[in-house]
Amino acid sequence: MNNPLHSDVDAIVVGAGPNGLAAAVTLARAGLKVMVFERAATPGGGVSSAELTLPGFTHDVCSAVHPLAFESRFFREFGLRRRVDFVVPEVSFAHPLDGRQAGVAYRDLARTSEGLGRDGAAYASLMRPLAARASEVAELTGSTLLRVPPHSGAATYFGAATLEQGSPLWNARFRQDTAPALLTGVAAHTVLPLPSLAAAGAGLALTAYAHAQGWPIPVGGSQRIADAMVADIEAHGGVVVADHEVTSLDELPRARATLLDVTPRALLSLAGDRMPSAYRRRLERFRYGNAVAKVDFALSEPVPWSNAAVREAGTIHVGGTRAEIQASENSVVRGHLSENPFVLVSQPTVFDKTRAPEGMHTLWAYTHVPADSAVDRKEVVIEQIERFAPGFRDTILASTSRTATAVAAHNPNYVGGDISSGEPSVRQLLQRPTLSNDPWRTPMPGVYLAGASVSPGPGMHGLAGWHAALSALEHEFGATALPNLMPR
Repeated sequence: MNNPLHSDVDAIVVGAGPNGLAAAVTLARAGLKVMVFERAATPGGGVSSAELTLPGFTHDVCSAVHPLAFESRFFREFGLRRRVDFVVPEVSFAHPLDGRQAGVAYRDLARTSEGLGRDGAAYASLMRPLAARASEVAELTGSTLLRVPPHSGAATYFGAATLEQGSPLWNARFRQDTAPALLTGVAAHTVLPLPSLAAAGAGLALTAYAHAQGWPIPVGGSQRIADAMVADIEAHGGVVVADHEVTSLDELPRARATLLDVTPRALLSLAGDRMPSAYRRRLERFRYGNAVAKVDFALSEPVPWSNAAVREAGTIHVGGTRAEIQASENSVVRGHLSENPFVLVSQPTVFDKTRAPEGMHTLWAYTHVPADSAVDRKEVVIEQIERFAPGFRDTILASTSRTATAVAAHNPNYVGGDISSGEPSVRQLLQRPTLSNDPWRTPMPGVYLAGASVSPGPGMHGLAGWHAALSALEHEFGATALPNLMPR
């Protein structure tokens, strides 16, 4: 068998997460000879799946529900919906509250607002302009924020809503607890202070997608998305080499372009003396955020949520009122563990029976913790779910728990357990990782950053890799036309 390190190729991609695979798809479709190296035994990174608890129970290792799968420009170009089967729950997400109350975000915005009582009209007036322009919001947030907004109407509505929900005015339009809690659960995905502009912007965008095309779940697990991209790369002459860790750029075969689905910290190590000192200093200032601790469960039956509507949701935000989640998340920002934590929950087997033996279920959950935390949070996650689903503990057949340090050890792009691969604050969304209209291109000839640490940042969208590949095609190969990525 030929040694891949002795092969001459046009382009190399290091890292086979969704961004690295998106880069490789794009380059291979442009007619280049592409080789991908992946440290793990199986490609996928943030979209990998495995039997983490018991045989026959398929769990998503990182990303489980994919709000951007239908809105990402890359995945639209790739024709993802023609390659992977998805289910799209009528209830995109739900937010249980004490006393069997809950906020329920249906894809139907009118139905959602009807369930929010006195605040229904206020919620609808906030979200209707964004949901109607969801694809424009996705395009607005899908590249470097330094460019001129492509859709002025979407930018105006999105900016005004973000200023409101990212400031102390975030409660001004509301009179009750449910609507604010519903919005806060989505903003809390960011692991940022609440309220803050970046958390509000991300939360509003995700909520807009929930009321547009919904939050899709891939049938069979998130691994199916990675498998579809690997299949396309190989169908167009590319090679994916798994279980191969790259520790230096000097180890790689000769190529005109090298695209790295890694963090700035990893690039510093890989590049060594190749990196110009000024660029090195900028990357050394890149900040990583706080972390997640994850728990996966094999269950004998669905979670017995007290509110029946919550049982129909693909995603559940557990943590109580807006004030409770604010206190919990801001405690993590200050470096403390919360005893009343926000817990993000996904229950895919309510909609996808292929992931567990008949009648049984999987449950995916994580909570936020300070970076590099080695504290196991399984028990506090169970207690918080039990708060809104009495009897949940009795349904658990098996579980597996990962601390933030274990999350980081499993995937080095998650520095300290930071699944965003870098704090997604406003400053670091503007300069991710540097202030540039082409942040994917480094000053090292032919070397590009293509992971979530570069614009547009975190999320399962493939856009960082796609943009990096388009930049490499232009600057290294003189190609400016978009390659056709559709299935043939």
